Amino acid sequence: MMSLHPVLTIGKTRRRPCVSRKTALMSALLLMLGCLAVQPAFAWEYWGGDQGGTRFSKLAEITPANVGNLVRAFEFHTGDLARRPPAAMARTKFEATPLLVEDSLIFCTAFNEVIALDPGSGAPKWRFDPKISESLRPANRYVCRGVAYWVDDQAAEGAACRSRVFMGTNDVRLIALDARTGAPCVDFGTNGEIRIDIGKALLWPGEVQITSAPVVSRGVVVVGSSMADNVRVDAPLGAVRAFDARTGQLRWTWDPLVHDTINAGHSNVWAPMSADDARGLVFLPTTSPSPDFFGGKRPGNDEHANSVVALRTETGELVWSFQTVHHDVWDYDNPAQPTLARIDTGQGTPDGMRDVVIQPTKQGFVFVLDRDTGEPVWPVEERAVPQGGIEGEQLSPTQPYPTHVPALMAQRFSRDDTFRPLPVIGSPSCDALLAPARNDGLYTPPSPQGTILYPMTGGGVNWGGAAFDPVNQILYANTTSALHIVKLIARADAEHFTPQPGVDFGQQRGAPFAMTRQVALSQLGLPCNNPPWGQMVALDLKAGKILWRSTVGTMEDRAPLGLAFKWGTPLFSGVAVTAGGLVFTGAMDAYLRAFDARSGAELWQGRLPVPGVANPMSYLWKGEQYVAIAAGGHSEAGTSIGDSVVAFRLARPDEQPSLWSRTVDRPGGRFAGGALAAAVLIILIAGTFWRWRKRA
Repeated sequence: MMSLHPVLTIGKTRRRPCVSRKTALMSALLLMLGCLAVQPAFAWEYWGGDQGGTRFSKLAEITPANVGNLVRAFEFHTGDLARRPPAAMARTKFEATPLLVEDSLIFCTAFNEVIALDPGSGAPKWRFDPKISESLRPANRYVCRGVAYWVDDQAAEGAACRSRVFMGTNDVRLIALDARTGAPCVDFGTNGEIRIDIGKALLWPGEVQITSAPVVSRGVVVVGSSMADNVRVDAPLGAVRAFDARTGQLRWTWDPLVHDTINAGHSNVWAPMSADDARGLVFLPTTSPSPDFFGGKRPGNDEHANSVVALRTETGELVWSFQTVHHDVWDYDNPAQPTLARIDTGQGTPDGMRDVVIQPTKQGFVFVLDRDTGEPVWPVEERAVPQGGIEGEQLSPTQPYPTHVPALMAQRFSRDDTFRPLPVIGSPSCDALLAPARNDGLYTPPSPQGTILYPMTGGGVNWGGAAFDPVNQILYANTTSALHIVKLIARADAEHFTPQPGVDFGQQRGAPFAMTRQVALSQLGLPCNNPPWGQMVALDLKAGKILWRSTVGTMEDRAPLGLAFKWGTPLFSGVAVTAGGLVFTGAMDAYLRAFDARSGAELWQGRLPVPGVANPMSYLWKGEQYVAIAAGGHSEAGTSIGDSVVAFRLARPDEQPSLWSRTVDRPGGRFAGGALAAAVLIILIAGTFWRWRKRA
């Protein structure tokens, strides 16, 4: 995990302790005091901030007291918007988190270009283009959440590819680049890349892709895969693969499913993974088997699907597995990076501290597991869940529920929770949509009349994961509150079925039922459930207590006239927490936000060119703390699309935030500015008319 020792750095991100010159005792003491006075200078060397994905920065220059003085340091455009075909850009999700390594901010674009920027100015230093086809049609759209960084301590200083950047691609390659120059590492695979053999003919080239950053530990680089859901029962296998980080030689493969007794293709790992170098373990969040919404061909609890799994990094040997959903027919994958933390549990050791794995879920649960054994730190109960599945289905009678740690959000929807923005008129479109659907609470099985899934398959917590403050022992996570309606369609009716716009249709070939899935929206395009639709939650794990919830996001970029209704937006991305007492996050409106980590108060918004549906990160560069985020929008969510990386820092002595950024570039500012301009115009027109009448 990332070291927490303070360092001095002037333009360097490799951490080195402050060292005195031993000229005299007093000089040494003064120098040591000077070292302690300098802000810790931390890079952001992993997708999740450190190997365990805590997304915590010990930087404390930016605080609740001065966050209002943040100014834009730079905005960099990747060039995709100008040179890519509009049809391809309409299928992008710019979800990357940059790394600060080798004196560069390094990230990947949705088309898997890897770009290195100057961390202070945003000026490009190098870029590598793997030439991803713009007609690929990847199942989960063009997306690259990040790259992995590794230093080969066996290579000589200054040798080519001593420090490497690894990336998985939308066309299922694993690429190794020199982190200083961007040149391919020719000794890795074939000229710096491996074309991964899926082991089965694909229905189209984009059926399988790699969307999340690899992990590198003990000289091994581990990659998962992302697949088209609900296309066929006999889908490609969801094997996790590990390669030698120097040569690219295959070290091991591991499949979450045992295929001898079931008919299913994948239970894969599309979400980010974590690693523990000291233990030699890699932690995998596995998914539901194929297809998502019918499990009659895969009776039983599906082995290691829907589980948190610990493998030996160097061999792929299974160490332990803990299942969070039995026999999943709701697409309740484990979507988030397992967070590795040392927490105060009040039990187990003299000081109560234990090394744990924290796994947030789409259902809003938070499972806390012992890192060595996978056993729950606090009790997990098996509770009875709704039954009465479709013919041929064999549902699990129970599901696991944590008892100590509360759910991050509500898990049951009633008709009284229907959003009625105009109470007199009501919401007839939502009533008509929801009334026929089966709704028996969490884990209601899919049905031909339609079933309400709440939380939806894209939330509570999604791929952005959680952040953990190890000092204050608080977990922070974004959650999404919305409804999905899933309907099963008999095979005879599915062959010529044409879904309506906005309805996801999956043939589930090989199963007796196809499926449709749609977000429950009114004719106004608003979710049918009451807001807020996106919240940040702070959780005290030891006490088992929610400390606060804060609504994140407004409807400014979608509502007429820019009305900034604070109803929250879906929050697929995650947060970053700092020792300065702030939690940063993006949303579906075009702002980067800062919240007070203690109270949840929203303290600052920084305008972005388009929504930043990506995880923010923070770093120190030449004595200044920066916060950066990829701002490219999200095509599946219907936002505007862009290609920017934006960074903010505190204003320098000769700077100050502009009046525009303090007024118009705030939620509701454009509406207020437009209303004020309209009022002034009306007054001027009225005054002119009055003077004309008076003269007449």
